[in-house]
Amino acid sequence: MTRILFVCMGNICRSPTAEAVFRGKVQQLQLESHIQCDSAGTTGHHAGEAPDHRAQQVAGARGYPMADLRARQVDDTDFERFDLILAMDHRNLAELRRRASRQYQHKLKLLLDYSDSTDQEVPDPYYGGRDGFEQVLDLVENACDGLLQSLREQLPP
Repeated sequence: MTRILFVCMGNICRSPTAEAVFRGKVQQLQLESHIQCDSAGTTGHHAGEAPDHRAQQVAGARGYPMADLRARQVDDTDFERFDLILAMDHRNLAELRRRASRQYQHKLKLLLDYSDSTDQEVPDPYYGGRDGFEQVLDLVENACDGLLQSLREQLPP
């Protein structure tokens, strides 16, 4: 079983979007018995909250339901439990690197490392309009496709 954790700052916009998209793609490919995912934030400011309603609307319109998700903060046990921890931007990646012990540093990457986009970071759409959430979803879909391609190459036939 491969376990993936998606991480942004508050776990109400970008990382739950990534979780919903990735979960949907995993289900479409019927890989649930091989791949699991979750999302979390580097801060706990929104712990227990549902994803931002704008993120839910945009993701839902493309077939990625996320109303069941609830924000949580990254826990120290996450570094051991997950095989790959993907940050949405350099700031959150730096925070993860600061918190993770040396033995888990290899698990930390940027989500867009799996994208064919020239962007390196998934921008935070929180203070903008719907277009920002659409852009996040475009970037996340692309990166999740790349991530799945990478993971499928490692799965047994």
